[in-house]
Amino acid sequence: MHPAASVIAFTTLSGAGFGLLFWLGLGLPAITGWAAFTFFAIGFALAAGGLMASTFHLGHPERAWKAFSQWRSSWLSREGVCAVAALLSMAAYGAGLVFFGTRLAPLGWLGAALCLGTVFTTSMIYAQLGTVPRWKNPLTPVLFVSIALGGGALLAGQVTATMALLALAGLVQVLWWRQGDRALADSATDMASATGLGRIGAVRSFAPPHTGTNYLLREMVHEVGRKHAARLRVIALALGYAIPVALLALPFNHALAAVAVLSHLAGIATSRWLFFAEAEHVVGLYYGRR
Repeated sequence: MHPAASVIAFTTLSGAGFGLLFWLGLGLPAITGWAAFTFFAIGFALAAGGLMASTFHLGHPERAWKAFSQWRSSWLSREGVCAVAALLSMAAYGAGLVFFGTRLAPLGWLGAALCLGTVFTTSMIYAQLGTVPRWKNPLTPVLFVSIALGGGALLAGQVTATMALLALAGLVQVLWWRQGDRALADSATDMASATGLGRIGAVRSFAPPHTGTNYLLREMVHEVGRKHAARLRVIALALGYAIPVALLALPFNHALAAVAVLSHLAGIATSRWLFFAEAEHVVGLYYGRR
């Protein structure tokens, strides 16, 4: 089983896009005119492209608008509201820079805060799920936000900030993996507790509930070998964090900067694949997959 490419693209691209828009909202880099247009175009393309990719994972994409009405209780709805508010705010802020050469600082700060809020609400969609112990971790929002800030700084050309933030994000990534690897065991969830039959004796499965695949198996029960996961983790750390930082430590060169950006996006996409493939949803207990 493999995680949906649309979800991986969404979490990777939108995080980088909103991260870039965050720095632009702070006035970094300080640009106007066509230079500003280029940076904002990249930010909007990544952010909006990621959001659009997420709709392909929906059974009925035409009903996506209904999610906005549940903002009082749903992190998914809050994400949608924050994303739209962030894009509208940054569009107005960017228009001032591009067409009038004017920086409306308060509007930029508001847009930056909403961009960061969008990344946070995205992370909470996963961090609040008790059925996936690996995700229900205080470090999950820290990981999402730190990657967005580091990736956004890279796209915004903030070299010093990028090196510090990507180093921090890499450390958080390692700590998140370390805690996640024991999360299911620490949750004390097993087949006995999942079925509620542990009080009458040892519980084991004689046969899976279904003879074929189904929605639950496709969407929530992914399996990846430990050796394969370890190799992918090294690739994610190297591409997403180490190589971009190493390239930025060299004398500045536009070609090296472009390679650093591509390397970072490839590494984060790899880590996002692992994020979903290693999820260990407790529903897998019913299928003997845990």
